[in-house]
Amino acid sequence: MQFKNEKAIYLQITDFVMEKILRSEWLADQKIPSVRDFGGELEVNPNTVMRAYDILQQQDILYNKRGLGFFVSPEAKSSIMHIRKKQFINIELPKFFDTITLLGISMDDINRLYQQKQH
Repeated sequence: MQFKNEKAIYLQITDFVMEKILRSEWLADQKIPSVRDFGGELEVNPNTVMRAYDILQQQDILYNKRGLGFFVSPEAKSSIMHIRKKQFINIELPKFFDTITLLGISMDDINRLYQQKQH
C-alpha cells in the first residue's frame, strides 16, 4: 500500500479495509489480520493499525472477539455503503459539479460518457 501525504495514515488504512470489504476480499464474520500482522504487512506502527481498527469498530464495520482478534461485522458492507455514499454526495459531488460547470460539460455529455462506459 502506498500512503499519500494529504490524509492521515490511519484514515488511509480505514479506507483500505473498507475497500477490501466492498470488493468481497474480506467477508462478513471473517477474521482479519491481527493488528501486529497488518502493521507489519503495511510497514506501519501497530498502534496506527489499532487506531484504524478502533474507528472501524465504532462504525460497526469490525467487531472484536476478545482473545481471538477482529472480524468483519455482518452489516459491514451496508455500513460502508452508507458512509461512502454520504461522503460522495457531500464532498465529491459538489467538486464534480463545480468542475463540469467550469469546463462547460453538460449533463448530456456526462450521461453519454456514462452510457459508453457501461458497454
